[in-house]
Amino acid sequence: MDGHLFWGMPVILYLFLAGMGAGATTVSASMLLRGGGGARGAHHEIARYGALLGPIPVIVGVVLIVFELGSWQAGHYLRFINLFLVANLSPMSVGTWLLVGFTLTSAMYGYTYLKFMPMYFGDRLKWRRALAWVNIPMGIGVAIYTGVLLGAMPSRPFWNSPVLALLFLLSALSSGTALIILARAFIRRSGLSEEKREEIHKSGYVLSTADSAIIGIEVISIFLFLMFAYLTVGDVRYAIDVILPGGELATLFWIGVVLIGLVIPGLLELYFVLPGLLYQRKYEVSRYTEMLIASAVILGGFLLRYVVVIAGQITGPVGV
Repeated sequence: MDGHLFWGMPVILYLFLAGMGAGATTVSASMLLRGGGGARGAHHEIARYGALLGPIPVIVGVVLIVFELGSWQAGHYLRFINLFLVANLSPMSVGTWLLVGFTLTSAMYGYTYLKFMPMYFGDRLKWRRALAWVNIPMGIGVAIYTGVLLGAMPSRPFWNSPVLALLFLLSALSSGTALIILARAFIRRSGLSEEKREEIHKSGYVLSTADSAIIGIEVISIFLFLMFAYLTVGDVRYAIDVILPGGELATLFWIGVVLIGLVIPGLLELYFVLPGLLYQRKYEVSRYTEMLIASAVILGGFLLRYVVVIAGQITGPVGV
């Protein structure tokens, strides 16, 4: 195995933060449009949190990757600008411009929710709906791009899987949803009207239902990722051993990613949402439980990127 790690924590955090931010904005825009684009209701409550939160981790992730790409020891502080001097169909070039575009559109979308800020061009709600339509494909593109970027490297067999982009997309949506749930639960609000309390209650039910469904599909995607590698001969079959029982990253993957990050929070969310789905009972969960579940999902999303990035490096490169 190759013990040299060229991509460390800045790249891992970039992949995680960019994905989570893109997921939060995509969920926000989807909920806004699903709710009719109005300024009230449970869907608006969800959309507002996602719109305001989404751009923040994306911007932090971009700053981290800029620092990583700059040769600070040699003094070439602006070397990352070379990414913007080339425009072609390579994953790096497409992803760079996609990130720039999404950072701008998601920030503009979040701005429409700042009621204390003036709108200089047109109606606030019309801009919000228009930007929601733009941010859904842009957010999905950013989330997928992080997986495509790794999958486009055939010399790293662990990354060279058609399922990786789908897995990163689902993880981004789940982490983004969990970020919204965490923020809603963390902010304690009192003195609210009964109508507002019902709105918050319903938004929590919608978010938990959506997140449990995404987690279920993500577990299936992990199974497909493993099966693709296991049924492939050669270097890919060898590379997957690093996360199988006995492998260097097996404990971190199965305990951290699968059990803590997916299975446990997914089952807990189902426990709270199934009575409502099956028997129309009221969704009842404490804010601390919501925070714990959401934190586990976010941790699992981070650990997934950590395992994938490290595993791809310690099992390569190989000849192509």
